[in-house]
Amino acid sequence: MAKTFYPRKSVYVEASEPHPVGTAYKVSVGNEEWEGCFKLVVKVQLVVNGKIQGRKSPSYPIGTDDFKRVSEAIDTLMAIGENQR
Repeated sequence: MAKTFYPRKSVYVEASEPHPVGTAYKVSVGNEEWEGCFKLVVKVQLVVNGKIQGRKSPSYPIGTDDFKRVSEAIDTLMAIGENQR
């Protein structure tokens, strides 16, 4: 599989239960190939025990602050990304 995403900056946000221990959200700003052109994007990936879960989308359990913490990480990285254009 060809690599299509090249992160410039990433942060990890620990996931709450009921996610298994060792689960985090990888929040990144980077370049992603879209139809032959690279675009600056924000991407959230699910990571379990250090391995990105490529086909599993992140989910945010209700009753936790996971979505808020990921959103705050996105806001921070988006501000960095805006300055890197």
